[in-house]
Amino acid sequence: MCRLLGWVRQEPISVEELLGEEGLEGFTALTRVHGDGWGMAWRDEEGTHAVTSSDSAADDERYDELVRRPLGKAGFVHLRWATGGLPVRPENTHPFTDGDYAFAHNGHVSPIADLEALLTPATKALLVGDTDSERYFRFVKQCIDEHGDLETGLRHALGRLLKDFADCSLNALMLTPTHMVAIHVNSRATSPRQGLRDLFDDEDDVPPRHLSEYFAMDYRTEEEGLTVVSSGLDEPGWTPVPEDMAVMIDLETRAVTRLDPVMALQEEALQES
Repeated sequence: MCRLLGWVRQEPISVEELLGEEGLEGFTALTRVHGDGWGMAWRDEEGTHAVTSSDSAADDERYDELVRRPLGKAGFVHLRWATGGLPVRPENTHPFTDGDYAFAHNGHVSPIADLEALLTPATKALLVGDTDSERYFRFVKQCIDEHGDLETGLRHALGRLLKDFADCSLNALMLTPTHMVAIHVNSRATSPRQGLRDLFDDEDDVPPRHLSEYFAMDYRTEEEGLTVVSSGLDEPGWTPVPEDMAVMIDLETRAVTRLDPVMALQEEALQES
């Protein structure tokens, strides 16, 4: 379970510029829950870059440096809250990468063994960590490669995952050579309310909307581009992302292509009937 922040803009921009100083402080303060590592990915003229750390972002000078630098026109930040039983170590820290693809997940897909069973032997050989999130990424990338097309591969992957893991959260951000993909699919997922209550003596200290809308995502559109963020920033100006929706945002034109994972699931069922 984690927090996500992603952007696509006309010009390179820093996280500090995106959120403002107060917003950046609020986002970083979410490490009170999501302090099991952090990572960033961004894309510039040289390609996709990624940095990860298994330390808390609040205590890491590298994080503080990078969020204040205009790294690229598109990118994302991930703050990790490790799913129970999964160790906090570099191999389990998001984003996961494959060439110019970078991926970060907020949620859980279980059983992990069933998820891994969707992978081909060649894809399994690429795994380095223990997480469901890495296996989720590898399945999505496997489908994109098999279909030879980003949109078709995504539709197939999300439809299959909804079919097999309907009660899980697939919330994720993925950076590709041409698009940012934002996935908000979680309508049947169970929020970690008890785990949150166990972290705080007073429920009033739990970050905003974590107990009521843990898997919610919001977006903000401006002339310069689009920003998407997980719940937790108690600020005006954000619009809720609709349930069970995924979009592809073109990095050059910033045009948005909407994907419908539920429809993909229905189409797959019709093909099998």
